[in-house]
Amino acid sequence: MISKHFPRNVFSETGSFTTRRAWLVRSTAGLALTLLRRGATAADLIGESGKQTKPTDEALTAARREVIRPLLYSREDLDRWLAGKAFPFAQYDPELGYLHIDRRFREGVDGAVCTYSYDRNGARRGLEYAGHLCRVNTYGNSFTACEQVSDHETWQEILAGHLGEPIRNFGIGGYSIYQAYLRMRREEQRSPSKYIIFNIYDDDHYRNLNGWQRPRFRVRRIAADPPVPHVKVDPETQTFVECPNPCPTPESLYQLCDLDKASALFAQDYGINRIARREILRAQGMTPPESEFYDPDYTRSALYATMRIIELVERFATQEKRQVLYVLSCGAKRIRRFVKEGKRFDSSLVEFVNQRGLKYVDLLQTHVNDLGKTELEAYLAHHFVVAYKPGKNAGHYTPLGNLFCAFALKDKLVQMLQPPPPAYAPSSDADI
Repeated sequence: MISKHFPRNVFSETGSFTTRRAWLVRSTAGLALTLLRRGATAADLIGESGKQTKPTDEALTAARREVIRPLLYSREDLDRWLAGKAFPFAQYDPELGYLHIDRRFREGVDGAVCTYSYDRNGARRGLEYAGHLCRVNTYGNSFTACEQVSDHETWQEILAGHLGEPIRNFGIGGYSIYQAYLRMRREEQRSPSKYIIFNIYDDDHYRNLNGWQRPRFRVRRIAADPPVPHVKVDPETQTFVECPNPCPTPESLYQLCDLDKASALFAQDYGINRIARREILRAQGMTPPESEFYDPDYTRSALYATMRIIELVERFATQEKRQVLYVLSCGAKRIRRFVKEGKRFDSSLVEFVNQRGLKYVDLLQTHVNDLGKTELEAYLAHHFVVAYKPGKNAGHYTPLGNLFCAFALKDKLVQMLQPPPPAYAPSSDADI
């Protein structure tokens, strides 16, 4: 059991769980079997023209059910999660979907145990200059929350220790940019700050469009990955619609124990329908794009959503007299691709922030500049918690990676802060 107090045991994400690959394989097999039982033909799957067109409603409905089926919770799962006895990564939140809780996981660099603790407002516990006036709040996903390092190793703590004043960490692992925006609105009412660091990670764009996290993150013991607030967009018609959490009460979560109810709840969900369409193509022996980063339509919609959310952040900042520093962060996989191919999937976003004159730090470019002649995989292994073998995807920042992040942000943050932080005050009683 993981409680609000530090547990004696240390949680390790080992043991049985359903991997994304495994449930996709089952989904494909189940979809094919379902359609064959209904006497479906290729035309049912890809349209009468024989081309890769929009699938029929019947085929898409069947595919969507097969995608959802292995993702359903048991009632015991939800009973235990709501009681704080299962899925120890987070607790349920009716607006945002979930918030972090105190925990200790063996997931750090060299297999280290990471300690995560949170204050009464849900910010990660700050050690540097605790109790002093806080002028900087930070928002975003796990690269803001600083997963895979302990409380005192986060980039916020490193930066706070250097500047001489505290920095709050309101990051939450797995959040989309839209969830981070909603949390910012909430916390700025309770713990306001004049300056905001708003972190945008490479995968967060796609998360904006998903109303349920389980299809994206798979079934796992560590986290419930519940329904979450999201947005619906259409770049062609310039449509942007904010959607609240589909399950805004604990009782409503139990719809996700029933296939019919869950299928009805997520009939229009972008993420689930996208997976269903990909499985239809696989069932016909076709190959969809390798991943979302290679899917131009998905990427365009995801980045369009992010641009509209940034506009919401800017509107809030203007109304509340805040100043925002955006951080474009990335994982090792994105750095690897940029180095090897010279391509970045988010070039339209970089153009967007430049055109609007927004203050930002581009960590992808900063990492590439820092790489120099260092061997790529060795560089990534120093900065990211490598999960598997060299060349495979890696995890979050190591303590060294957090140090790199802190000092990559330092100059632009110091330029914003008025008066300057103690470490950069123009006059002081320090010895010369």
